Amino acid sequence: MPRIAKYIQTMLLCFFTSSLIFAQSTSLNNAIARFRDQALLTHASVGICLKDLQSGKIVGETEPQVSLTPASIQKVITGATALEILGPDFRFSTRFGYSGELKNDTLWGDLIILGGGDPALGSMYFREHYFNPHFEDVWIKALSDAGIRVVTGNLITDATIFDDQLIPGTWMWEDMGNYYGAGACGLTVYDNQYEIHLQSPKDAGLPTKIIRTDPEIPGLTFDNRVLSDNSNSDGASVYGSPFDLHRVLLGTIPKDRPDFTIKASIPDPADFLALEMQKKLKQSKITLSGEIRNGKAGREFIPLAEIQSPRLIEIIDEMEKTSVNLFAEHLLKYLGYLQNGQGTTAGGIKFITGFWQAKGIGNEGFFMNDGSGLSPTNGVTPEIMTAILKYMKTQSPYAIQFYNALPSPGNGTLTAFNPGNFPHGALRAKSGSMTRVRCYAGYLTTVSGNELAFAIMLNNFSCRQSEAAKAIEDFLKEIRLIY
Repeated sequence: MPRIAKYIQTMLLCFFTSSLIFAQSTSLNNAIARFRDQALLTHASVGICLKDLQSGKIVGETEPQVSLTPASIQKVITGATALEILGPDFRFSTRFGYSGELKNDTLWGDLIILGGGDPALGSMYFREHYFNPHFEDVWIKALSDAGIRVVTGNLITDATIFDDQLIPGTWMWEDMGNYYGAGACGLTVYDNQYEIHLQSPKDAGLPTKIIRTDPEIPGLTFDNRVLSDNSNSDGASVYGSPFDLHRVLLGTIPKDRPDFTIKASIPDPADFLALEMQKKLKQSKITLSGEIRNGKAGREFIPLAEIQSPRLIEIIDEMEKTSVNLFAEHLLKYLGYLQNGQGTTAGGIKFITGFWQAKGIGNEGFFMNDGSGLSPTNGVTPEIMTAILKYMKTQSPYAIQFYNALPSPGNGTLTAFNPGNFPHGALRAKSGSMTRVRCYAGYLTTVSGNELAFAIMLNNFSCRQSEAAKAIEDFLKEIRLIY
């Protein structure tokens, strides 16, 4: 081909490419403007960033880029960091053993449960992993195999891999006694949850009665102020701080229920695990002369058995798809442990913000106060969210695992999204919601084959949560068609 013809062909290609990009950008900006101008978002703060993964350029955004409350899309950041540092095959470990001296069938010393920060020990999300056989039965068998029938000392639970502040200081009082507000302990067990079973009278507006708790927590007391109600939903909340054995129950449950269950957080997980193990010892006719003690084991630890967690990617997958706050707080504290030798919320935050800053993603507009997003004082810009998403998709060695951990339409926290709007795996995203907050962050593949990292954040809207979610779904559907 003559040089002049080749030059003209190149110029035409550049012209048409530029025209297409300009037209797409204009369409995206118009779509963003229409989204913001909806009546249901009149008083809302709206943050949007759309980043083309191939070019790395932002192709649509709200300006200026303001920092907004992310709710549970914060788990995207926590999960991504843990995956990068620990790798998908990492497993947490809980060890069981003793200190002292064995003579015949007698241990002249203490039994020790040494916590390793496992967020999932005995979790309902991993029943097959921990209950086949039950992890406590594994410990009893280890004692039997060692010939131990008498223990002269104490049963010690060592949860000191993490600090004693189970709950981040910025969490709200109304959250921390409920199941989703369970704190991260170095010896977490059974998702740090228990059930409260209530009975309600046939008429509305009358007091309810506590039937039982499952499991039973010795010493736990209640001030039950829950009333029966005509509604068919759970409106009850549990109030109480970590290590406090008194709980206040407020709100309503449906009337005429013989057994209505609400979930709450265990006040002291390490102590509860010790009490459970104490029962197992008694049932197995192993004599424990001492008492339960919580704290650092102290003397030399001699291991008898080790319980390993599922792989980290399995824990992250569950965390992202079902939005388990406890798992996120554990990952945050464990990263703090790697940096400081003890897991703290502050240490984990310092680790995460420093990690992404080293990757060239600045902290301006990024205010992190927990790992899960439950704190209302968190703040992040949509642009920072998409920068992290872009890194994980284009630079992380674990890009596929991270991508697959995010929910797809019709599944997990995207259950309400219609899969028909996003066929062929076009959407993977984490959602986040709390009072007057609705956010989504993830990946969108358009009909043209373009891949976008996106973050859409709404704060302080006056419509219902379902309306806000539907507006975002419709917006993503439009973006998929026009870019």
